[in-house]
Amino acid sequence: MSAKHVAVLMGGFSSERPVSLSSGNACADALEQVGYRVTRVDVDRNVSSVLAELKPDVAFNALHGPFGEDGTIQGVLEYLQIPYTHSGVLASALAMDKQQAKCVAMAHGIPVAPARVMNRFEIGEKHPIEPPYVVKPVTEGSSFGVVIVKEDQSHPPQFLASSEWKYGDRVMVERYIPGRELTCGVMGDEALCVTEVLPQGNTFYDYESKYAPGGSKHVLPAEISPIIYQKIQTLALQAHRAIGCRGVSRSDFRFDDSAGGEGEIIWLEVNTQPGMTATSLVPEMAQHKGLSFGEFLRWMVEDASCLR
Repeated sequence: MSAKHVAVLMGGFSSERPVSLSSGNACADALEQVGYRVTRVDVDRNVSSVLAELKPDVAFNALHGPFGEDGTIQGVLEYLQIPYTHSGVLASALAMDKQQAKCVAMAHGIPVAPARVMNRFEIGEKHPIEPPYVVKPVTEGSSFGVVIVKEDQSHPPQFLASSEWKYGDRVMVERYIPGRELTCGVMGDEALCVTEVLPQGNTFYDYESKYAPGGSKHVLPAEISPIIYQKIQTLALQAHRAIGCRGVSRSDFRFDDSAGGEGEIIWLEVNTQPGMTATSLVPEMAQHKGLSFGEFLRWMVEDASCLR
C-alpha cells in the first residue's frame, strides 16, 4: 500500500509566519521519518489552487495566527474536501477571538479574569481599569502586542494609538493575575500533563520567551499540589470541549499562589494550533505520555478529517 500523502501547510502571511515555518518544517521532517509522503506548502493566496492540484490525502495544518488559525483555511479545506488536522471552522474562529472564547468559557463555568474589550484609540490617557492589567490584541497569538501595565504606571501605554501598531484595533484590557504560568495540552479526549513555564529574564511568557533559545524553562510535570494539578487538567479538557476543539489544543492558565493571594486558577485562552517543534510545549507533553515526536504527529495525521 502506498504511503499516505500529507501536505504540511506552513508559513502564511500573519505575524507568526516565522513560527509557522519552524513548526511546519519540523513536522514535515518527522512525518517523512515515520513513512509519510510529504509535500511542504508555503501558504499564499493561491493555496486553494495549489491544494486542488496536489490532491493530498491529509492536510497537516502547521499555520499560526490569522488565516491559518481562525477558521479561514479550515473553510478552504472543507470546501476542497481534504481531511485536516486540529480544530474545525467554528472552534478555530471562536478560540482565535479572545472575547468570544472567554464568553464561551464563562458560560461553562470556567474561571476567567475580568476584562473589557475596547478600541485601542478609546484608551487614551486614563487607565481603563485599575492597574495592574494586561492589554492584548483580541485576535493575535504568540503574545504579539501583549503589554503588562504595572501599578506604578501613571497612564496606559501610548503606543497603542501609534500608526506602527499592527495588531488590529480591538484590544482586551484584562486584570493582571499574579502567580505561576501553567499550561495543559489536550489530545483527543485526554488531558496531557501540566507544564509550568518559567520565562528566563522576562516578566511573562512573551514572544522571546516562547521562541528564543533559552527564553524559557519548561517544568513538566508542574511541581504543584495534586489537587491543583488535576483541576488544571479538568479545566483544559472542559475548555477544549466547550469551544468544540478537535485533535490537539493547549489551554493556558495563571495560578495565584503568591503570598496573600487567593490561590485562584484563571483560564487565559485555548490555543488550537500550538507550536509543533520537537521542543514545543505540547510535543513535550506527548513525550511525557510516552509518544515520540513522530508517533505524536502520526496520531494527528490519522485523526484528521473534514467536518471537524
